[in-house]
Amino acid sequence: MDATHTDPRQLIALEDDFGANNYHPLDVVITRGEGIWVWDVEGNRYLDCLAAYSAVNQGHCHPRIVAALREQAGHLTLTSRAFRNDQLGPFYEAVATLTGYPRVLPMNTGAEAVETAIKMARKWAYTVKGVPDNKAEILVFSNNFHGRTTTIVGFSTDEQYQRGFGPFTPGFRALPFGDIDAVREALHPNVAAVLIEPIQGEAGIIIPPDGYLRDLEAACREHGALLIVDEIQSGLGRTGRLFAFEHEGIHPDVVILGKALGGGCYPVSAVLAREDTMQVFEPGDHGSTFGGNPLGCAVAREALRVLTDERMVENSANQGERLLDHLRRIKSSSLREVRGRGLWVALELHASAGGARRYCEALQARGLLCKETHEHVIRIAPALIITSDEVDWAAAVIREVFDELG
Repeated sequence: MDATHTDPRQLIALEDDFGANNYHPLDVVITRGEGIWVWDVEGNRYLDCLAAYSAVNQGHCHPRIVAALREQAGHLTLTSRAFRNDQLGPFYEAVATLTGYPRVLPMNTGAEAVETAIKMARKWAYTVKGVPDNKAEILVFSNNFHGRTTTIVGFSTDEQYQRGFGPFTPGFRALPFGDIDAVREALHPNVAAVLIEPIQGEAGIIIPPDGYLRDLEAACREHGALLIVDEIQSGLGRTGRLFAFEHEGIHPDVVILGKALGGGCYPVSAVLAREDTMQVFEPGDHGSTFGGNPLGCAVAREALRVLTDERMVENSANQGERLLDHLRRIKSSSLREVRGRGLWVALELHASAGGARRYCEALQARGLLCKETHEHVIRIAPALIITSDEVDWAAAVIREVFDELG
């Protein structure tokens, strides 16, 4: 079949016939994107309210990021880390200057960066903290989502993420999210680190109690454990701050970035850390053929520039407040709760509502793309360039769907 075929049914059939059955997407076949808008193969336009799970914070095909990709692709794309390249150092400097973290370790995907942070925390525990060999423990939290590798799903508390994939890596303990007393009780001399999402995205935009992250940081300091914050989805402006942890004024030991770091154009992730923590790595301890490649570095630098130059973080704060105000005015017996921070919002439905999927399909029919999570939650996370008029339009469409479906 011609790759430019515009019959969505045939394109969907190709996916079903030749692909793995590991996703359940909405049946819209997208062919083009610009800013917050995407178009399907039949020419219908949609406001993208998922933004590729925050990977497209800067908007689809941002012209400056695309230009940086094209320019670098014409010079040099990959050397591996066997040699130095002229883009890696400037990338390090840009990330360190923007974030205040002195050391940066680049990878490709979010899951790779999480695995990198786990390895770093364990080696730090053995070489700096003095934990006995193979006794380090990392504390994680219920309903966590840090990626899909076997190590990471091994400490998930979601049965489906684990079913059929064991045996799993030991050394992790899951605690109730938001319960600081449980953390204090679990901390012991062999705890290397606490790994947490400052807001749980896949779980349904779950925000911890006020003061929880501050108390968590204090508990880690008291017991000599690293605080590792996974900002893969929540970081780089999604919540109205550069990082979600800034809402509580803390400074974690380690920060994990991904998704929007590549501006929706190229997979780039990174682990940020203080000096003594990152320096436990020696040549040969860890690596990646593509991690730190010149193409990714050039794209990521421009992705960070446009984020700051165009004041997208501030826009996320302002438009997020506007969106939440609209959505909290919806009156529906199906709507259990509206919650969010910045442009990261969840509409949680009562179990009696019949599931979030049918609401997402009704929104799609009206030109708005959202995606359900955990059956009863609709996620809303548009690109950070959304305008007031577009927020107002999206909120009006959502209200219409709730008026229709109840």
